[in-house]
Amino acid sequence: MGPKRSRAVWTYVYVTIVIYLMGSAIGAPPKKPVPVPFGKNYMPTWAFDHIKYFNGGSDIQLTLDKYTGTGFQSKGSYLFGHFSMQIKMVPGDSAGTVTAFYLASQNSEHDEIDFEFLGNRTGQPYILQTNVFTGGQGNREQRIYLWFDPTKAFHSYSVLWNLHQIVFFVDDIPIRVFKNSKHLGVRFPFNKPMKIYSSLWNADDWATRGGLEKTDWTKAPFVAGYKDFHIDGCQASVNAKFCATRGKHWWDQKQFRDLDAYQWRRLRWVRRKFTIYNYCTDRNRFPIMPRECKIDRDV
Repeated sequence: MGPKRSRAVWTYVYVTIVIYLMGSAIGAPPKKPVPVPFGKNYMPTWAFDHIKYFNGGSDIQLTLDKYTGTGFQSKGSYLFGHFSMQIKMVPGDSAGTVTAFYLASQNSEHDEIDFEFLGNRTGQPYILQTNVFTGGQGNREQRIYLWFDPTKAFHSYSVLWNLHQIVFFVDDIPIRVFKNSKHLGVRFPFNKPMKIYSSLWNADDWATRGGLEKTDWTKAPFVAGYKDFHIDGCQASVNAKFCATRGKHWWDQKQFRDLDAYQWRRLRWVRRKFTIYNYCTDRNRFPIMPRECKIDRDV
């Protein structure tokens, strides 16, 4: 073998090894959600007459009026997975209303992963608030404006949760990461199965401008649309400490232990352009920055 051919072979081997190592070290986008009807994974929880069904149960609408809101929950409980649904928010003057999509365990020191969409006065942007509770402790609020009008069309909102990280996605763009920082003494949800919930309710004591803007009931009923009720998780009993099939799902593989470089860039874009509140930088509430903030790249 001549020197030129030898160099070409070694170059090929080197590039192949680099590509392999990069592929094993970087993250990956979530798999595309599979649209399924509401009844496959979910059931109503209260005010059943305020949920309307369309297209054979593939689409639903939640309604809030001055008497009640409504909500639903998953049939199963899950330890880790990828959970997604498409939502179209309440249009027009929605001040005082909250549309929520969240995961929560059922115990006193509960874990919770929250999307909360805070309504607005006509012409003002919706606020998306996220929060993470671990061991009953929350106070990790972040708020962003969305880069689109969430009342005009359906958009995808999803959570990826495994032993290494929790990632909040909007249309596959990561808007927040909560890493497993157990080594720093920060608790992480890993042994309490969660159900998935959604609701539309009145929270005009705090939701819009800290409660200054009250719900205008002359604009009722308020309606939010839902579809594509995707769940790809490890179903567990309330007594399970670990998922029996942990390590066998796509969302629990090595490439989903972190975001890839492109996803980190998108997250920085959200931070720079759309973040309006971040608990990590609130020195009035937290004179000492919470330990997880640097790991999560929130500062």
